[in-house]
Amino acid sequence: MNHIAVTVIGHDRPGIIAAATAGLSGLGLNLEDSTMTRLRGHFAMMLICSGDCSPRQVEDALAPLTADGQLEVSARFVPDDDGVGPAGHPYLLTVHGGDRTGIVSAVTREVAEAGGNITDLTTRLTGDLYVVVAEVELPAEVDAPALATRLRTVGHDLGVDVTLRAQDTDVL
Repeated sequence: MNHIAVTVIGHDRPGIIAAATAGLSGLGLNLEDSTMTRLRGHFAMMLICSGDCSPRQVEDALAPLTADGQLEVSARFVPDDDGVGPAGHPYLLTVHGGDRTGIVSAVTREVAEAGGNITDLTTRLTGDLYVVVAEVELPAEVDAPALATRLRTVGHDLGVDVTLRAQDTDVL
């Protein structure tokens, strides 16, 4: 059984998800992981599917999505998951404040320097309010309260509020 990563990106319109998933299921592929969103009128989707076909077959099956030139589709093999669970403990990182350049870079750099891994990240700009929500995995040996303090300092320097919360406890 193969694992195939599929991306669909381009101008948003109704029915993209329905058409893409119908094409994949028509090939007998199982949708294992996915993320789909609309960003300022553009659609972005990443999927990991499993089944017995090739990336070329996937691209051919999804070719009708690209017929009007508004969407691009790509597919490629990905290695099988080695069965190892999460590399660390789950945390939720949030940032709220005025928009400015460098917020995501500064905050994620601090997480990376601590050995943490960002597993999901979403940003939104609403008026002047900038919001970041990230799922983070931290190795057991990371001093999470110390990291939370460093992140608050980075946030203070940027003029935003940064919070790191263990997914099963209170704010650090």
